[in-house]
Amino acid sequence: MSDVFLGVIATAVAVMALIQVAAIVVAMRAARRVGDAVARLENDVRPVVANLKSMSADAARAAHIASEQAQRAEQLISDLTGRVNDTVAAVEATVARPVREAYAMLQGLLGAVAAFRDAPRAPARPGVGSEEEDSLFIG
Repeated sequence: MSDVFLGVIATAVAVMALIQVAAIVVAMRAARRVGDAVARLENDVRPVVANLKSMSADAARAAHIASEQAQRAEQLISDLTGRVNDTVAAVEATVARPVREAYAMLQGLLGAVAAFRDAPRAPARPGVGSEEEDSLFIG
């Protein structure tokens, strides 16, 4: 009987070894399929990653160019503001001040004319004065 048991044990070990070999073969096929699937996925994703890299490089270049353009515009506006201020100062120095002075002289002339026009008239006859003037006379 022990020979029968040994035969059963030997058969069971052989069956287990065959099952293990079959499991290893199936696992190797599955690993190969997974490897092929990963390779296909890499091949499919590689152009997408390349496009993303290209897009990010383009975006960085566009941002850099936009930053430079903004700096140029800021410098241009600053220069333009300075030139406008200089021009206004020059115009004021050459035009506005003389015009103000001429206007002031005109106002003075008009004031003088108004003073002469509104001045009290001298009496028509000499020697004839009012009584108030006689009382103020010291003589």
